[in-house]
Amino acid sequence: MRHIRNNRWDIFCKIVDNYGDIGVCWRLSQQLVHDHNLTIRLFIDDMTSAKKIITSLDVSKKSQLINGVQVCVWPSQKDTTTTNLADVVLETFSCELPDFYIKKMAQQASIWINLEYLSAEKWVSDFHAKPSPQATLAITKHYFFPGFKDDTGGLIREKELITERNIFTNSKEKQSQFWQKIGISSADNSTADTVKISLFCYAQADIIGLIKSLIVANRHIRLFIPFNSAIASSLQNLVDVQQSNSNEIQQGNLTIHLLPFLSQADYDRLLWGCDLNFVRGEDSWIRAIWAEKPFIWQPYIQSDETHILKLKAFLDLYLDVAAPDIVDLMKESHLAWSSASAPTRIPIERLFEQLPEIKNYAKQATKVLSLQPDLATKLVIFSENLAKNKV
Repeated sequence: MRHIRNNRWDIFCKIVDNYGDIGVCWRLSQQLVHDHNLTIRLFIDDMTSAKKIITSLDVSKKSQLINGVQVCVWPSQKDTTTTNLADVVLETFSCELPDFYIKKMAQQASIWINLEYLSAEKWVSDFHAKPSPQATLAITKHYFFPGFKDDTGGLIREKELITERNIFTNSKEKQSQFWQKIGISSADNSTADTVKISLFCYAQADIIGLIKSLIVANRHIRLFIPFNSAIASSLQNLVDVQQSNSNEIQQGNLTIHLLPFLSQADYDRLLWGCDLNFVRGEDSWIRAIWAEKPFIWQPYIQSDETHILKLKAFLDLYLDVAAPDIVDLMKESHLAWSSASAPTRIPIERLFEQLPEIKNYAKQATKVLSLQPDLATKLVIFSENLAKNKV
């Protein structure tokens, strides 16, 4: 039987209330183009919000080619963009495809994959790659779950990501160029005991409590905050941001750097350049893992604190072979940061004291995960196997 390759993919993305959905879809779309030589159309329901991530996007256009990806507005039945359907249709995060489009998919026998949210929970392995035949149409949807184990869909990781990270972290010159690019000319003048921290979180986090702890820390802290309205609002209750003529605020041993909204490439470098990263949701969480630096993750907040179950499942997996004192400290820190119902302070001084050991463990854990095939590669292989089974 001849080798079948599905070269044309349509990816559908709805932006809910943050930028994680489009962040994942944009990274994945570009990787499928550049690492796998596929033709990709990315359909987006909110072009204005998407422009935060796809900075060169022209919101007045219905379709445009950006970095090899054809970016299109969410299709209507009259759109000519959907005349020729793709070989593979990727529905991301159960965003619900248009009915007319699904009917065309059934007629053309397109491969239909629903890319789900990332989770480390044990049930993911059981549901990954499972079929879901449709009741009224002769087409089957397959659920594809990203994950941390071999029997899941893997994690987004571009082909050259690890190499690029290593070049950056081993080059003082590249690090200096990056800090200057984002307007931090003093970053290279930090003292030996300075800790660089990036902060990206949801509003429910105890932002004020964290900053108060950093102000009285027994070492110099540089806190880098990419533009985030939730954090800016909290800062208003602590320091007079509006009255500051600078994007740099000094409070005790803490220097706060207020950054603009960073591109995905620059955000990666911010994670690589810091000693500790606070991240949230899915996209920044994955990038913090690949940064191989200590991080504190805040899952998307859910009712009844369901997100805490996801957090605990991840920590159990990620810290599986860590030393007991590291396990205890990291679990205490993560849970303190993410518990909306009973927030407690992160043991920041203990965290600082253990940063070298946590960093060594992060390197070990990241190396193990990087040995697994990445999400895009697994998606391509999965789609080709489905195509072969149809012949």
